[in-house]
Amino acid sequence: IGILLLAITCFDIMAVFVKILLEEERYSPQELSAYRNVIGVIPSIILLIYTRELTLNLSTLIIKQWRLALLRGFSVALAQLCYYSAIGVLDLATVSTLGQTNAFFVVILSVVIIGEKVGIWRWAALSLGFLGAMLILRPGTDAFAFHALLPICAAFLYGFSISTLPKFDRSISNGLLYLYSSIGAGIGAIILAVLMTDFTPIHSFWDMVLIFLMSITGGIGVLLLMIAYRMAPSSVLAPFIYFGIITAFIFGWIFFGEFPIDTLFPGVLLIVGAGVLIVWRENQANKC
Repeated sequence: IGILLLAITCFDIMAVFVKILLEEERYSPQELSAYRNVIGVIPSIILLIYTRELTLNLSTLIIKQWRLALLRGFSVALAQLCYYSAIGVLDLATVSTLGQTNAFFVVILSVVIIGEKVGIWRWAALSLGFLGAMLILRPGTDAFAFHALLPICAAFLYGFSISTLPKFDRSISNGLLYLYSSIGAGIGAIILAVLMTDFTPIHSFWDMVLIFLMSITGGIGVLLLMIAYRMAPSSVLAPFIYFGIITAFIFGWIFFGEFPIDTLFPGVLLIVGAGVLIVWRENQANKC
């Protein structure tokens, strides 16, 4: 749980750096995503060096599910592009809240990918969470904007990367699995950036520092999140995911003067309530 909370804090700190870099329109989301994924490989390499898994014998670095591992990385690159684009136009707390729909996509994708059975309680929770997201998005009203769908697209893609974790052998280390994901995300982000935008020179040393910190904190966050989900059941960790809404709200208020109470309520209560319902039902099922 502590590792998960630290991961969430890293993601929110990364989001602050992204929003600062996007605010003056000096860099595009595609550029920042490419920088984040290329530099973000560093934490995985450091971890492999620390665990002495990084050797000159490349055959030890090959895993059986390498295609899936790289595909996970590419989905993360797409998710980050959606996430960064959303940060540029929405409040941090709104992006974080809509991003909590990730839990529902994990459930749906678990059914499709690993054949997990989902009962009526889970489907009820999914419906409740969907209603909460709709109350925040407000489709059909003047308050609705298509860019508000970006965090939900990111949540779906992040959900895919999480729901595929059980497909990997337990013998594969966290560092090695993260290395594959980082490489896949780096390649994907560069391709997307080349196809969608032109790279601009880094304007100042301060921007260089911010880009580096953004990349490292994001990379550490992904690594910690993966470690947490491989150490503990999702039902144990799920309630603490919502800590990110609080930290994003606080950071958005402190750094950018954001206070989106009217936008978030009451939808945020339904999204959190749906997650709590899933956790409660999981715990009840485990007791039986």
